[in-house]
Amino acid sequence: MLGKVILEEAFALPRLEEKTKWWAGLFSTDAERHTKEIQDLTDIRLKYAHHYGVGYTVLSYTAPGVQDIFDPKEAQALAVEINDYVAEQIKPFPDRLGAFATLSMHNPQEAADELKRTVEKYGFKGALVNDTQRAGADGEDYVFYDQPEWDIFWQTLVELDVPLYLHPRNPTGIVFEKLWKDRQWLIGPPLSFAVGVSLHALGMVTNGVFDRHPKAQVILGHLGEHIPFDMWRINHWFEDRKKKLGLDCKKTIREYFNENFWVTTSGHFSTTTLNFVKDQVSADRILFSVDYPFETFEDGCNWFDNAEMNTGDRLKIGRENAKGLLKLGDYKDSNAKVI
Repeated sequence: MLGKVILEEAFALPRLEEKTKWWAGLFSTDAERHTKEIQDLTDIRLKYAHHYGVGYTVLSYTAPGVQDIFDPKEAQALAVEINDYVAEQIKPFPDRLGAFATLSMHNPQEAADELKRTVEKYGFKGALVNDTQRAGADGEDYVFYDQPEWDIFWQTLVELDVPLYLHPRNPTGIVFEKLWKDRQWLIGPPLSFAVGVSLHALGMVTNGVFDRHPKAQVILGHLGEHIPFDMWRINHWFEDRKKKLGLDCKKTIREYFNENFWVTTSGHFSTTTLNFVKDQVSADRILFSVDYPFETFEDGCNWFDNAEMNTGDRLKIGRENAKGLLKLGDYKDSNAKVI
């Protein structure tokens, strides 16, 4: 399929190459190649895009990124640096590359202001944050964005009409020591990523974010971070137990997923799983993505292009849903045809 749109595609700052190599060594079987690919924005990845029929890529800063920095001033300075850097890099390729804003999430107003600056100045397509923000003098505090003090941020997101991509990050501090240290092979895609993001996303539901901001849009990667697989059970307990005990969210979990959440295929290239998620949230709320360079264009695109599904769903998931959500204008497919 030509003209696919992908939107969980990571990059890193070249000046932080040593840290990038260290992180890569924790999960990549070829740390040198990973470092080279993640620091490239416009050469290697556009060649892959051309070869595998990707028309438009939305870039975002790699995890844990700014959410790992618990000094507010340092976090804000890095977020601004990253946003200015990626904007300059992609400027020559408006029909091939876009970006999600990187945000320090220490302060709701500051995050809202930086989101507005990047959307209005650079045309960014929204923001991607790596789950909770580390905070506190020792980095042991976790800032969630599901409390009323974050309403100014959600209001700004809605006014700008852009989505927030809620991406995972690695466990840190006492949470790492108590839960994950002795079972480190479960950190990341095998388990910890889904645990963190699903807690945060469901917290947004139960703490009323979408009741106060019904037009807010949140994207979850990896086919929904396990939530679609528990949809019946979550709905059953919310509706038949928790609401009778005081839970006051106005809609059902299925309605929130129909109206406020999107899920991407990033790093989850299983047709069986995709079909299940389609049954739970519908093809209208699913977006194709690769998760490059943690995953490869070859694996993601070859799977999607050959997965058994009807043409309408392939078009929706592959590009049409993203074009609507991100308000994409004309862009080029891999053969330079206007989509």
